Amino acid sequence: MTNKNLIEALNNCIAHCNYCAGACLKEDNVKMMADCIHSDIVCAEICATTAKLLAMDSDMARKMVEICKEACEKCAQECEQHDHQHCKDCAEACRKCAEACSAYLS
Repeated sequence: MTNKNLIEALNNCIAHCNYCAGACLKEDNVKMMADCIHSDIVCAEICATTAKLLAMDSDMARKMVEICKEACEKCAQECEQHDHQHCKDCAEACRKCAEACSAYLS
């Protein structure tokens, strides 16, 4: 997988995580969504940093992709616990991003 393809997957994941976090904040029981919101924010930040390092062709990118894969998997697991469409969509984007990270690392 090229850096361009992974960067596109990362940016898609960032968009879904940010949307999910915002949508979770509008749910009736925001307290119940706290772990999801936190996971979304952390995942989006890690994906953004990873995309930047890949774009710069940094020698630290590979290590960051490993961390990013783990963050995406954790975020997907959290989002999959909720029935909201934004959570389902976010989980799918996170899973695809984790797969793109795996492909890059192989």
